[in-house]
Amino acid sequence: MSEIVVFGAGGRAGRAAVHEARRRGHQVTAVVRDPGKYGDLAADGVRVAAGDVTDAGGVARLAEGHDAAISAVYDWGVEAGVFFPGAARALAAGLAKAGVNRLVVVGLASVLEDASGVPLMDTPGYPQEYRSFYLGHAAGTEVLRGAATGLDWLVVSPAGDFDHGGSRTGRYRTAPADAASRVSYADFAIALLDEIDFPGHHRVHLGVEEG
Repeated sequence: MSEIVVFGAGGRAGRAAVHEARRRGHQVTAVVRDPGKYGDLAADGVRVAAGDVTDAGGVARLAEGHDAAISAVYDWGVEAGVFFPGAARALAAGLAKAGVNRLVVVGLASVLEDASGVPLMDTPGYPQEYRSFYLGHAAGTEVLRGAATGLDWLVVSPAGDFDHGGSRTGRYRTAPADAASRVSYADFAIALLDEIDFPGHHRVHLGVEEG
């Protein structure tokens, strides 16, 4: 049994990660902006705490005593190019201070490379109206790549998109970017927790899809 802290536990990917971790018997701290809104998480034996993922000191305080961290965060009120690098810097510094070495980040398929090595966002016909959001995600990953803390990080994203109505099948596979690919939140969470329980990929961006 491990102790896992989940930043951004109130979103769909974060909630799925919390539920999968509890399913496996792990102790979980769910970090959200307003704990009062997440009584259902607390009812599942989860410690719910308020926190700001861009505050390195707060990250260190919340992560202390944990074995691994998951980040499934975004703040729509902050420019993506500011938020994601800021969160990555705070996580790298805060987790190092807390002695937490493993970080699994929920990423974005748009910046994942396809089978030919081209980022999905640069493939013909891919929507460009949210390109600044895509680039913000990529900038956050670059911060992790350059972090001097030795953090064992991994970015995991759908290979294409989430199947928002999909159920848990218990199966997934790794895959390059493909706009048509889908994975349910529950199966995606299995991939996240597998990379904490049995780390197999390190310091890369990994795509997953239904297996």
